[in-house]
Amino acid sequence: MADDPAGIGRPERPGAFVSGSAINARNCLLVRDRVRMCSLFASRGRLALNLPRRPHRRLSPLRWLTAQAASSGAASPRLAPYRLHPFECVSGTVQLPGSKSLSNRVLLLAALTGRGETVRVENLLYSDDIRAMLDALRALGIRVDELPEQRAAIVHGCGGCLPPQSASTVTLSLGNAGTAMRPLTAMLCAVALSAADTTEQTFLLDGTARMRERPIQDLVDALQQLGAEVECARGTGCPPVRIRRRGVFRGGRACVRGKISSQYLSALLMAAPLATEHDVELQVTDTLVSVPYVQMTVKLMERFGVRVQVEYSDAAGAGTGGGVPHRFRIAAGQRYRVPPGGVFPIEGDASSASYFLAAAAISGGDIEVRGCGTDSVQGDVRFAEVLQQMGAQVTWQPQAIRVTRDRSVPLRGVDVDCGDIPDAAMTLAVAALFAIGRTAIRNVYNWRVKETERMHAIVTELRKLGAQVEEGVDYCVIEPPPPGGAVRAGVAIDTYDDHRMAMAFSLVACGGVEVVINDPACVRKTFPDYFQVLESVAQYRTKESKV
Repeated sequence: MADDPAGIGRPERPGAFVSGSAINARNCLLVRDRVRMCSLFASRGRLALNLPRRPHRRLSPLRWLTAQAASSGAASPRLAPYRLHPFECVSGTVQLPGSKSLSNRVLLLAALTGRGETVRVENLLYSDDIRAMLDALRALGIRVDELPEQRAAIVHGCGGCLPPQSASTVTLSLGNAGTAMRPLTAMLCAVALSAADTTEQTFLLDGTARMRERPIQDLVDALQQLGAEVECARGTGCPPVRIRRRGVFRGGRACVRGKISSQYLSALLMAAPLATEHDVELQVTDTLVSVPYVQMTVKLMERFGVRVQVEYSDAAGAGTGGGVPHRFRIAAGQRYRVPPGGVFPIEGDASSASYFLAAAAISGGDIEVRGCGTDSVQGDVRFAEVLQQMGAQVTWQPQAIRVTRDRSVPLRGVDVDCGDIPDAAMTLAVAALFAIGRTAIRNVYNWRVKETERMHAIVTELRKLGAQVEEGVDYCVIEPPPPGGAVRAGVAIDTYDDHRMAMAFSLVACGGVEVVINDPACVRKTFPDYFQVLESVAQYRTKESKV
């Protein structure tokens, strides 16, 4: 094609319910046992959905989705806007779905364990991003037995060597899943090829239109330093990524930037043990954002039998573990091993926990989330500390967090460096609407390269609700509506095909303000039944019955 010199073709169409205009029946087996979507889609084939728009009326998400799926009306790949009526308070207990970040990392590490060995992954999140990883592993010839009704999967190890590939060029379509695109790019540069694949083997990793805007050049540069033949196929510094394999991955030294995304470093770390000759040494050349996610990766690798030596900056004392990690060494000859017992349980998603914890803080309710707590490896549990600074009460347990707020004590604005919790920082932006005084959210430049340009999206939607917002390159300062004013009711929030925009701004209802969420189905990326779970713990201001 004249306008496609790389020969890549058009990206997977964004905005579809799962992929294109079709839904895979297995994707509808949602994480929570209460939601039995499989009754809608009995076959394992694909069912095209032409979803009609609906009037704004409150309807439980499951019954609404059922009605939409049963219809064959006018074409629209997205679900219609969803109206949330004002909540009186949010109280109860929420069992969290599995962490997205942990799920995709664990699936990949489990796939690299010994040939003939298996790992049972429990509390696995079944959502779009995890579907991208599962489908990619299967396309590469790695066996995965899915058990969605049990929220589990059994992964069969490949021994660090891919089975023979069915074609000289293997194309993987990864949607908008950064947690699949980055680690798979590194893994496919490093994993051994089958002896049957004696000629050049090419891998092409692609995704949605938005994925083609998300930078990956820093990872590509580091892989090239380690000897990999890898490039951004269109020369844009973004996917699609083309990998040519004609030899082994020997290892060596590489520098990597950490300011845009910590996923580049995590991807390199997970691939490093596959080096055949030399230790791998990775040096971070600038500020490393989202440090807890890198620490999570290192801990997971250790759980799978691989040791990573970490050197820290002098910021808090070299070698104490209290500074910022900046150099990593992975010894050659290590192999991923099955965790003890052959089972790996996935923690509840701490980013998802932030919505329910904030809901209790905003509404003066009482929420306990179960699945993550003081024992968590996820950095976003720190969001509960931010709510405590704002005036909420927080109680910690090893696997649970409880947040309450006395309604006589108003929330206060805060000034927070959110570099370690950029996802939960979006929740803070909405909570700021209901606080007294301004809230500053700092060190979140990577909002701009996420599922959407989140800084622009958040600032735009907060202003629609009546807030005054100062936008900087890597920060925003939020002034809630002035005393005597109010957050505007009935505002339709654009979600930009970004799951976290939909979930964060749904919390406006927790402040007693009606809100409309456009394209609510985008939550399928990480929390398919989010709205049902939220409404299950919400108490409404009116006694209006649900339709």
